[in-house]
Amino acid sequence: MAEAHGNQRICMALIPLHYPPPSGARGLYNNSAELAECNFKDHQGNRVTETERTHKANKDRGSADRLTVQFISSAPSLRKCPRPDGPEIALAGRSNAGKSSVLNRITGSRTTAKVGKTPGRTRLLNFFAVEGGGRLVDLPGYGYAKAARSAQHEWQATVNDYLSNREALRAVVLVSDVRHPGQRFDMELLAWADASELPLLVLLNKADKLGRNAQAKALKAMQRAAEAMPLVDVILFSATSGLGNDAVVAWLREHLNAGA
Repeated sequence: MAEAHGNQRICMALIPLHYPPPSGARGLYNNSAELAECNFKDHQGNRVTETERTHKANKDRGSADRLTVQFISSAPSLRKCPRPDGPEIALAGRSNAGKSSVLNRITGSRTTAKVGKTPGRTRLLNFFAVEGGGRLVDLPGYGYAKAARSAQHEWQATVNDYLSNREALRAVVLVSDVRHPGQRFDMELLAWADASELPLLVLLNKADKLGRNAQAKALKAMQRAAEAMPLVDVILFSATSGLGNDAVVAWLREHLNAGA
């Protein structure tokens, strides 16, 4: 197995292709109507707010509103991935969670990833070099793609192989639709990252489609689901409005630098 921060990384089990909506998902919600500010943990384990984290990133590195990236290559399998050259952070998520739009937002470009009307267009491991060091890796989406089941099975086997065995992997960003939190794939990925002691950031994307009360409920639900996972952070995000963008870029820079 590959190592992650000196610990044995758990082999990621093959992700089933179809899951029903999680039972009792509404029960995860509490009744709080107040939108709490997302909290992160620094390397000493201290809680810092999104505002504090973003301010520090801006002070240390100038504007942190985007990552400058350059496309390197695509790979159909782990064996054909480019040679590791510094830390990598993977972007994962369901095919209809808006992962491509998230990548375009955090890189400040509408053309970094192709955004189409049909979810599931990302079918390869796509590698991007980040200015300043490290890479982002856009993984094929899970579940919704209109493709043959055999093809989906092959993509997911590739994703599992990458997550389990890529030695350069230092962290994962999970893009999730804020309107459908806590789906089984998301929770399995959280559990895997926790067992592997690998930092993971949950982006509750499409927050612009909900009111503040509903946003608060979704945020609280995921925070509560991950409260026993010390390396998991959760944040509200909108690829459309830019909500949460600076905090995400700061998180990415922090973990790319930590893994250098």
